[in-house]
Amino acid sequence: MDDSSNKAGSCCQVGDRSTSDVVVRLRTKDGRDEWLYCHSHILTEQSKYFADRLSEKWPTCQILDSRNCVEVFCLEATFDYHVNLLRLLYVITDIPTDDLWNDVRTVLGILRVAFDLECKNIISACVNYLEAVPWEEDEEEEILKVIPHMGSEVEPILARLQPVNSSLVRQIFLSALRVATLSPFSNINDLKPSAQEQLEYMLVEDDDAPLLMADAQIKLEVNECVKSLLKTFNSLIEIVLDPVHSDGKERNMQVLVFCLTDLAWMCRILKRLETMKEFVSNWIDASNKIVNVVEQESVASEIIDTRVGIIEVLAKVLEAIKHGSVILPTSKRLHMVKVWLPFVRTTKSLIDSLANNGVDDPKLKIDSDVWELLESAFVSIILALPSGEQAEIITEWLQNQHVIRYPDLTEAFEVWCYRSKVAKRRLSLVGDNPGTTGTSFQPSA
Repeated sequence: MDDSSNKAGSCCQVGDRSTSDVVVRLRTKDGRDEWLYCHSHILTEQSKYFADRLSEKWPTCQILDSRNCVEVFCLEATFDYHVNLLRLLYVITDIPTDDLWNDVRTVLGILRVAFDLECKNIISACVNYLEAVPWEEDEEEEILKVIPHMGSEVEPILARLQPVNSSLVRQIFLSALRVATLSPFSNINDLKPSAQEQLEYMLVEDDDAPLLMADAQIKLEVNECVKSLLKTFNSLIEIVLDPVHSDGKERNMQVLVFCLTDLAWMCRILKRLETMKEFVSNWIDASNKIVNVVEQESVASEIIDTRVGIIEVLAKVLEAIKHGSVILPTSKRLHMVKVWLPFVRTTKSLIDSLANNGVDDPKLKIDSDVWELLESAFVSIILALPSGEQAEIITEWLQNQHVIRYPDLTEAFEVWCYRSKVAKRRLSLVGDNPGTTGTSFQPSA
């Protein structure tokens, strides 16, 4: 626009009938009809659409003292945006664009109209604003509906939403992993919960594919962090069990609870990476010491939070064994049942007792799904043991049924009865099968 046009633009205003030479007639299908008295040199300079409509090549109708008239049909929802845009055409070259906007939704509405009316300067100002300011979640969704259909001019708006290359994702993951496994005494420990949550989110497959597909290197890094956590955990167990450190036992128990929280989270990560074996093996080896830590303390409510932390980790370990994600020899599976079945039973009883006595502490609550998982896991693991070992466990459970309400081993009992009753007949048939040797199988005593 030349100087004369700038001067003319600064003197003109929308609605100034005395100087107007064109009417923009905004209409909707609902019957709304508004005449806006404008100036052709402003419209044609700022809008290719109006330039085309007001050119000699476009048929126009003459009304009101031979003034040109341009009819623009729009939706009711965009009517005000059309009016605002026409006003902006008069000031876009006089006012800094930073001063034009203060609302993402309004700017987005004006951008849609500017795109339809081919207003290059308005489009540029809208894009610069939307690219620079933060968006609310609903605004972001609206932007995603509108912007992708507008072409290369508006691409800068979507820069923050573009997927990044895999190497940057790996860098973020590994950096967050180190934060997520920081010592409880770190000065940025308040960042840990967010890091843990987002790491898990990066690996989960929901409506979208996982953000990161873990390769051997990622799994190696995760396993190194697991080793560090387990080393800290095992050291704490030794310290708590050592009478020499009795003075700091209360503090050490608090740290132990923090470690258990980290281990429970790490189990979820390992489950997604299908690398639970080393963790499970370490937990089994430390089982007796872990139980001893709790049992050497009084059964006061302050030790219950440690039991709760242990239960959360134990559930993940037993789930991995139950589903065969980690394959263990019979001796270790039997060890897990003999050590942890009484512990789970006692912990459930203590927590229920506290609840019945009116203790309402969120830290002492365990989700019902966890108890169901533990019960189901014990049943599955017991039924995978030799029948003689099953019999011993079920006998102990039946003899104490007047005090033992959990876990319910009824399913294991029923399956054991059925298997034992038909064992001789079923196994004798194996020897008669043409595909087997002549040696018959003998059921265990």
